[in-house]
Formats: sequence, C-alpha cells, structure tokens
Amino acid sequence: MGAPEKRRLTILGSTGSIGTNTLDVIRQLGGRDAFEIAALTGNGNIELLAGQAKATGAELAVTADEGQYENLKTALAGTGIEAAAGRSGLIEAAERNAGWVMAAIVGTAGLAPTLAAARRGADIALANKECLVSAGELFVRAVQAGGGKLLPVDSEHNAICQVLEENQRHAVERIILTASGGPFRNATLTEMRDVTAATARAHPNWSMGLKISIDSASMFNKALEMIEAMHLFNVRPDQIEVIVHPQSIVHSMVGYSDGSVLAQLGCPDMRTAIGYALSYPARPALDVQRLDFAKLSRLDFEAPDEERFPALRLARVAMERGGVQGAVLNAAKEVALEAFIAGHVGFLQMAEITEAVMEAQSALPAAETMDDVFLADQEARRIAKTLVERNAAAA
Repeated sequence: MGAPEKRRLTILGSTGSIGTNTLDVIRQLGGRDAFEIAALTGNGNIELLAGQAKATGAELAVTADEGQYENLKTALAGTGIEAAAGRSGLIEAAERNAGWVMAAIVGTAGLAPTLAAARRGADIALANKECLVSAGELFVRAVQAGGGKLLPVDSEHNAICQVLEENQRHAVERIILTASGGPFRNATLTEMRDVTAATARAHPNWSMGLKISIDSASMFNKALEMIEAMHLFNVRPDQIEVIVHPQSIVHSMVGYSDGSVLAQLGCPDMRTAIGYALSYPARPALDVQRLDFAKLSRLDFEAPDEERFPALRLARVAMERGGVQGAVLNAAKEVALEAFIAGHVGFLQMAEITEAVMEAQSALPAAETMDDVFLADQEARRIAKTLVERNAAAA
C-alpha cells in the first residue's frame, strides 16, 4: 500500500493566535508528511507570514495589506512560493483548491474570503465571528449550497458540537454558553469607567489577540457568540443562555428535555477545539494539558450582570429584531473598540455607542444579498464614527 494521501489545507489568518495554534496542531499531527498547505494569509507581520510559508511549504502567501506586497515578495524570493496582497489576494487564497479552510481573519475583512471558500464546497473551520453574526442566514445557506461542513472553532461552540446529539436535536431545550467573566468580573461600574486597553487585554485564562481579549473583557465576545449559536444550531433566541464560569473548564453545555445537561470539559487551550475541527469526526492525539480532577478545588457558576455587561442585552435585542441587526451591532462595536484602543472613548462607552447605532438602524429589513449586509455595515460604521467624533470633541 502507498502512503496515505495528504490533506490540503488553507489558513486564512495564519499569523494570529488561532492561526499559529492551527499550525502547531498541524505540526503535532504530522506536519508536511500529512498535510499540504495551499495558502496562508496574514496582515502586517510579514516576517512571521513568510516564515510560516517557508516552514510549511505553502503554495501561496497573502498579506491583506496591499502596501506590504513588495516586502512579502522580497521575503519569499527564491522559494517558489507565490505572493499576493489585498482583498483580491485573500479571495484567491480562499478559492484555491483545499478541502479544509481555517477561517481566522478577524472582523468583517474575513467575511468575503470565508464566503468564497464556503461557496466552492470547502469544509470551514470557523473562527471568524462576523460570518454568522453579520450574515448568518446567507452564510449558512452558502455552506449548505456548497456542500461542505461548518465546524466551529470557538471553544464554546466547539464544545456544543461535541455534546449535541444529532439524533436528539428535537429534544434540545437550551444551549448554555459559558463565559469566564474576564478581568472585570467583580469590578464595579465606577471602576470599569477608568479601564484602559492595556488592562482590558489581560484575560485571566486564555491567551488571545488584543481585540478579542478586550471583547472578552466587555463580554461583547459572548454577545457575538450568542448570535452565532442561534444560526449554528438553529435554535430560538430564548433557548440561548449565558452563565459565568470563571475557571473556564466547562466550555459549554446542552440541556435536554429529560432534564439532562451534557457538558464538554477541558483545560483552556484552543488547540483542542482546532484539533477537533481539523480531524472531525475522529479525535486526534494532541499534546495538551490534561484535566486533573483531584486537583480541581471547585467549579463556580454565576449569572451574568447585564447592567455592567450590557453587550449581552444588546445581543438579545439583535436576535429578536433579526434582519441585519447582527451586522449593525458588530459594525458599531468594531468602531467603538478601535476608538477605545486609541483612547478616544471609555470602556463603558463602547456599549453606549453600539446601542445608539442599533436604535438608529432598528427598522432595517432582512438581507437578501451580501450587498445588503455590507450596506448596513457601512452605515452603522458611519453613524458610530460620528458618535465617536462627538465624544472626542466634548472631552
């Protein structure tokens, strides 16, 4: 018998935390002996992107920053690895023949390339929230039409996949998303008003990028996950619950009609979820920390405070309204987040700005095409930027 055929993969967002962890999982599972890398994409870290492409033997490396194209091309000179840049380069990477695509580009920039991969029938390991938050119904239809699988990589949704019995979907009563509570779980509103980006990025359990760490601190990350869960698992908004679990050992749960609750547990490590998505339906052997139940002193759970973390309430509003409200929420949040990082608005003002934008666009109809999603996104960003500018002028 000959050697088993190598699997062809593409990683959209290889230089971020999800991308680098994905490459580590690939290394653990055989590296170049087991996998072919069709394409890798990154943004401004050209040295890392080029190094990854060389180490994996990728066919194509793409930087989202068009201004970095020549630097990437120079870094890859003599290797035979193709270089590309910008939106067209990202689409080229997504459309290149690969059976499995890690979608880990942060923000709405990841929407078009991930959609392109879904339309051609690739199995999508989804780490980009905006695909489902901003364009949930359209994206799910694209995946179904393409014939590929949708495999969530967020630890919470991945956990739900692991305990959601396909032949018992009719018996699902509730989806329970766990949240660590972040660094400000016990902070007062007064204390949270003075939070800086540096303190907000210090997550107690997970090692993540700047923006997702701040989203976790504000619980906007969990708000987006609520909307994702609605689309991923085809449940009603009232079936989605959030519970604060500071140890981050129970990654999420499914409650059934007989009173049973099935949970997935594990040490906080994104490689477990990535490995599950990469090897589905098999379970790979991974070098990750094992739970030692004898050393677990306690597992705590508490209800989230929606006064201190209004993002959760805004998610419910968006889900109940439907249409493009997820796109509006996400776009406004992204603008507010950038303004917070730049020091132009306070930590609590991110939710205030987002809610004001949602109210201004509360009557938008459902999206029939991706253009409808992008138009709602652009208008939400315009309104949010105006509110940020007013805040800066008043400061």
